[in-house]
Amino acid sequence: MQSLIDYGVSLIIALQRFGSGTIPVMKFFSQLGTEEFFFLVLPLIFWSVDSALGIRIGLILVVSNFINFIGKVGMAGPRPYWASSHVQPLWPETSFGVPSGHAQHAMSVWGIIALYQKRTWVTVVCVFLILMIGFSRLVLGAHFPHDVLLGWLLGGILLWAYSRYWDVAVNWLAGKSFNQQVGISFLTAMVMVIIGMIVTGLRSGYQVPETWMTNALLSGIAPEPVDPSATFTSAGTFFGLAVGAAWTHFRGGYSADGPAWKRALRYGVGLIGVLLFWQVLGAVFPRGDGALVYSLRFLRYTLVGWWVSGGAPWVFQHFNLATPASRISSI
Repeated sequence: MQSLIDYGVSLIIALQRFGSGTIPVMKFFSQLGTEEFFFLVLPLIFWSVDSALGIRIGLILVVSNFINFIGKVGMAGPRPYWASSHVQPLWPETSFGVPSGHAQHAMSVWGIIALYQKRTWVTVVCVFLILMIGFSRLVLGAHFPHDVLLGWLLGGILLWAYSRYWDVAVNWLAGKSFNQQVGISFLTAMVMVIIGMIVTGLRSGYQVPETWMTNALLSGIAPEPVDPSATFTSAGTFFGLAVGAAWTHFRGGYSADGPAWKRALRYGVGLIGVLLFWQVLGAVFPRGDGALVYSLRFLRYTLVGWWVSGGAPWVFQHFNLATPASRISSI
């Protein structure tokens, strides 16, 4: 492992010598793999472009985020600028480094878009973004090459699993009642919570090596790599998305079709709800550790997920900004 770290440090230092002019470009590509970006773009796709693609993106992203968190805590690998003070911390993070979440999410999300669209130009764009997002993590000193490669590998495995079993899972769920679907979703979310708490529990008391901490503090941001809150983020969002999608399905479905002004208005109105649940509740709810804090975080992200796939579509249909899919198919 040390040889991989030493090689990675040398490569990243060489990449960072190309000049400051490349940094804004690399930060742009890295931004395309952040939670904030996906929370803004996912609703746009679901509400105003293609709801079937939107729910696929939402669920694969949540699962990818959970798997990535488990991998980071389990492997406990450093960030490049933690390992060497010669690496510029151009994108400081608090979590462990391996596997790269940006690379994994890029492969999962942009990969599923390419598979869903099945258009050559879309595939070329998605592959380009996957490569550039991963490469940007090296230039910014956020990840080693092996972090990025493992992230791509995990994202590819997840992408394969979705492409292989998505229809099987949907057909199986179609035979369940709404209450059964809610129960299955909640049970899945609780399994995610249990796994996450076990993994973080095994890392409890972990002390970041002094050298890593000293180097990391040069960026102004202290590492906090064993934070179980990410488990509740993923589990809550998954539960909310799944329940909202089930509720929407049993109400006749949702179609993102419509004139441009309705699509734009849906996104603007819906985004207000996302920001209320995501940012406002985030500012109101207490932060830190403990059962209450984690429960409220689960609730907050459940509401975000439910709003995207269930609450907002109901509002749009109620005010005639959207039409149930069943009504369109009968016309």
